[in-house]
Amino acid sequence: MVVVGYARVSSLGQSLEVQQNKLREAGVEKLFEEKRSGVDTNRPALKQCLEYLREGDTLVFTRIDRLARSAEDLLRITRQLDDKGVTVRVLDQSIDTSDAAGKAFLGMLAVFAEFETNIRKERQMDGIAKAKAKGTKFGRKPALTEETISAIRQSREDGKTVPQIMKETGLSKATVYRALAVA
Repeated sequence: MVVVGYARVSSLGQSLEVQQNKLREAGVEKLFEEKRSGVDTNRPALKQCLEYLREGDTLVFTRIDRLARSAEDLLRITRQLDDKGVTVRVLDQSIDTSDAAGKAFLGMLAVFAEFETNIRKERQMDGIAKAKAKGTKFGRKPALTEETISAIRQSREDGKTVPQIMKETGLSKATVYRALAVA
């Protein structure tokens, strides 16, 4: 019976330190950690962790959104663990799946975590729509403006080679040829 921990943050700039400390204080003997989005179901450290766990072990993590972002993903993982005879403890939400109440509470929290993610996406899409309505342009600025095309054509007429034009303008070969092909 081993107490195994799993810690995850979404980006490389974030720190795992707070989770690591909480998990060590909870008696974790083996810790798996990674810096990947919870939406990404292909998380190597989580896969290793799930393969490592054996009957009688306990998986500990700080919050349910550290393990999964969707209720479906969380339920799939917890069913897999339950089938192996592994219990789950969530520190910040005081969940322990060694009893029926803990299992039920974990399922409810999974639904709320997914709801929160969906609300966040909706707000983001609303913000993008409002910005577009105000005329905000998204994406890269076009490399080929009328002015750039004229300069590239003039350089070519002056006898410069495509590699020389590329060096002069900082544009790729394909972009220079595209500018020369514009009618």
